[in-house]
Amino acid sequence: MPYSVNLPSGSGQATLVNSTQADGKTYEQLRLECLQKGKLFEDPDFPAVGDSLFFSQRVPVNFEWKRPGEICKDPKFITGGATRTDICQGQLGDCWLLAAIASLTLHEETLKRVVPHDQSFDRGYAGIFHFQFWQHNKWLDVVVDDRLPCVRNNLVFVHSADNTEFWSALLEKAYAKLNGSYESLKGGSTMEAMEDFTGGVGEMYETKNAPTNLFLILKKAVERGSMLGCSIDVTQTTTGLVKGHAYSITGVEEVNYRGAKVQLIRVRNPWGQVEWNGPWSDKEWSAIDSSEKNRLLHNSLDDGEFWMEFGDFKANYDKIEICNLTPDSLSDDGSKKWEVNLFEGNWIRGSTAGGCRNYIDTFWTNPQFKLRLDHPDDGDKMCSVIVALLQKNRRRLRKEGLDMETIGFAIYEAPDDQDHQGKDFFRYNGSKARSRSYINMREVSERFRLPPGNYLLVPTTFQPHHEADFLIRIFSENKAGAMYVHENTLQCYQPDFKENISCVHSKHFDAAPKNHKNPPKPNPPEEETDEEKGLRRLFEQIAGSMLFLAYDTDRSGRMSSYELRSALNAAGMNLNNKILQLLGLRFADENFDIDFDDYLTCIVRLENMFRVFQALDKQKKGVINLNMMQVKLFFFTFLKM
Repeated sequence: MPYSVNLPSGSGQATLVNSTQADGKTYEQLRLECLQKGKLFEDPDFPAVGDSLFFSQRVPVNFEWKRPGEICKDPKFITGGATRTDICQGQLGDCWLLAAIASLTLHEETLKRVVPHDQSFDRGYAGIFHFQFWQHNKWLDVVVDDRLPCVRNNLVFVHSADNTEFWSALLEKAYAKLNGSYESLKGGSTMEAMEDFTGGVGEMYETKNAPTNLFLILKKAVERGSMLGCSIDVTQTTTGLVKGHAYSITGVEEVNYRGAKVQLIRVRNPWGQVEWNGPWSDKEWSAIDSSEKNRLLHNSLDDGEFWMEFGDFKANYDKIEICNLTPDSLSDDGSKKWEVNLFEGNWIRGSTAGGCRNYIDTFWTNPQFKLRLDHPDDGDKMCSVIVALLQKNRRRLRKEGLDMETIGFAIYEAPDDQDHQGKDFFRYNGSKARSRSYINMREVSERFRLPPGNYLLVPTTFQPHHEADFLIRIFSENKAGAMYVHENTLQCYQPDFKENISCVHSKHFDAAPKNHKNPPKPNPPEEETDEEKGLRRLFEQIAGSMLFLAYDTDRSGRMSSYELRSALNAAGMNLNNKILQLLGLRFADENFDIDFDDYLTCIVRLENMFRVFQALDKQKKGVINLNMMQVKLFFFTFLKM
């Protein structure tokens, strides 16, 4: 249930937050209920059981779920402010999440939204806490009870260096609930969590192939309040860096060192220990002016945070992830007001899961989005555009054996019409821009500069037949027109079906068994009864629109379900993606084929449905806007039998 809360900045603005509880109750409602009953909250949506911990294995040790008051005498939610030293990794491979949390603590206002500070174990305590995360363009309020997994009275997962402080452990629990279980948090990209904390826009750089001004880009990112993370792919070395591990970037500075400027970067290991022991890890600081050292808050304790010279950083780290709170370029000065277009869609096998351009026969069936860029950037001839493609709910689906799909997108110059482009268009036209690679991350985003014009954006999985839901965000400096091609209309052109009668073919059937009587031959046309004449007219109308043979290329009596859109278009029926997906699910077999009988059934039912919808087409334009109730009616009509 959505409700409004005030932003932590005190601006007076309100933002819509959605409760995630199955019963729709808000945090405050649940807390008051517990106080009135004199009971501590126990979350029915994320109970203290093994399934909340692991989905692929039994709980390996004897876990106990304990509330903070059972772990220590005087528990606190936050002690002395939430800082990056409050985050120490436990026995779960979620360093990517902890690196993002450490970065979050550097941004006070953002932190207050994700971790509301008006919570405590003192007055008003009811064993319930809440946290807020961004998911798919919505802010969600996630409620948890404070029962935490322990072994021998010690927290198993994230914990604070102060064993009486529990905000970080409870934040991890809320994020685990959002994603289905603690195990679902194993392995990931720091960018994923940073976006969930901010709703921001991600950018990624490879240190070995980065722009020459990378240091300035990072410095500007820190100044603008962006969140930064990094990771390393090489094996652990004698310098203390760890393979396949995520770190936070917590500072970027220049210092005077023996008469020269030196570029430094501060990095934190979420383990809370194991630091870089190369140059600038310790002894170089003795040559730095004391005031400069104090300004940089250098801490020589073994707390997992360390400084490196930027050249050493690039040589040892492989990837940098930046989550910008706005889409402003980190290469330019100043900030701008960005326009955004947002769409949701899905890839459904057999209809809209066409795969990448390598699979030309099905690529064209992917969802298509029309983008119109009319206005160049101020003082420029080009248009700045950021495209961010995000696959939804994949981490939660791990318990069903699914994981991140390998995704990407391509952008084409588009013709002026608003039609869904077919196979030949992509066969003979190359892309004008595209994602740098297909990758199995939650989000792929790229920044482009394009001349004004019409463009077609095609998001895809790498291989066809792979299903997923997705969200696309398109940012532009000036207002841009965007639409989901054929998403909102259902059209029937009602052509003259008799012109196509010669194209009717049916698949071959074996002869009747010897002991089976052949059916009587039909009467010649001049001797037909009124009933037979009516059936003939119906057959000619339907059969004339099929063109089945044109799509049964191997004469097997079957056609690919991905060709259904083209076949129906040829029959004068223009359907949106939702309806095509339903038809594919209803009539295609496990090989994504539709045989002649099922195709004929589909056509007959569409004819009947169009007759029903004619009553909705009040302006007689042949275009009908479907609301959700009408889509459900369509779905029910086609699947009942």
